Amino acid sequence: MTDAILQQLAAAYGTPTFVFDVDALQARVRAIQEVFGPDIKLCYSIKANPFLLPAMSAVTARLEVCSPGELSVCESLQAADAHVIYSGVNKTPADIARAVADGAGIYTAESLLQVRYLQEAARAAGRRLPVLLRLNAGSQFGMSKQDLFSALKNRAETPDLDFIGIHYFVGTQRKKLTSQQKELTMLQALYDEIEQTFGLRLPELEYGPGLPVPYFDGDDFTDTLAPARALAPALQEAAGWAHLTVEMGRFYTAECGFYLTTAMDCKDHDGQHYCIVDGGMNHLNYLGQIMGMKRPHLRHFAAQQGTQQDWTLCGSLCTTNDVLVRSISLTGLQPGDLLVFENAGAYSVTEGLGLFLSRDLPQIVLWQNGAPQLVRNLTPTHPLNTPLGDM
Repeated sequence: MTDAILQQLAAAYGTPTFVFDVDALQARVRAIQEVFGPDIKLCYSIKANPFLLPAMSAVTARLEVCSPGELSVCESLQAADAHVIYSGVNKTPADIARAVADGAGIYTAESLLQVRYLQEAARAAGRRLPVLLRLNAGSQFGMSKQDLFSALKNRAETPDLDFIGIHYFVGTQRKKLTSQQKELTMLQALYDEIEQTFGLRLPELEYGPGLPVPYFDGDDFTDTLAPARALAPALQEAAGWAHLTVEMGRFYTAECGFYLTTAMDCKDHDGQHYCIVDGGMNHLNYLGQIMGMKRPHLRHFAAQQGTQQDWTLCGSLCTTNDVLVRSISLTGLQPGDLLVFENAGAYSVTEGLGLFLSRDLPQIVLWQNGAPQLVRNLTPTHPLNTPLGDM
């Protein structure tokens, strides 16, 4: 997004504001689809940024929804339909029944208890439910291989469920792609073992590779699609033995986001220069930043010329943890200057400490087809921090 557009949006909407470039986002997703090829479907984990759900539903085959609240977002946008894969480590019978009533297309089972809940919901609704069994990858998510085999062995007890495949995800920002290649080899062997053991060839695989994106100085920004290109041969091979859907969030959305904030105060102490901005860590969050020790890419729009100095950029919260950048060289920084943090499209809008100090949540603007659209106003949080009843 150009400097001129960012400055125009800051002037029109004020700060703090998130701007998400929908045109750039959809172009990136189409580029990823081209890299992977037509035999691989794409799934968007809406937890990365629910404000991009309408844009992503137009360019991906599935939407992963992991909570009743995310399902409510889909319902509000008329997107709670067959494109939804209803996932999540904690699904109650009521949650599942609601997703079934909405017409969600696929369901994950993270435990044998969830298998039972899904069977009960299917029977109550008079429907057969397609189910992906989530295989544990060393965390709290998914079930053990033993439990997965138990579900398949006893599938006569779940006659209203169609076990269509396995769901597998390890984590995010995974830079050693040999790990993903080994996982796909392991999963192929597992599918073969399931066929030999149970006479059942699972047709589908939902796989989250956790491809990495660059955020900080020193990261490689020359070709941010390089991880997709590197893993594509292994994914295409997997698509030969299962109908493969690649599930991602950050890798799609990180690049499209910008966080606009204004310098409010500048001061010195013992030779250290501090700038206080009107946003903070309650809005902006980069995975791996470590209290501002790493420098994300940002743009400084100075109102006038000045000297180059090393600055610590801090937010508006009353905590020493609210450091956006510990050390960055800027020229002529003064109150009123606009600062734009790049690569803020994934998770910042949902992962910040939004309720801390009861400061407002920032505005959100989508940029699409050359025009802005305000999709969230400045939103007060103090009602959520105010106790009910009289003192």
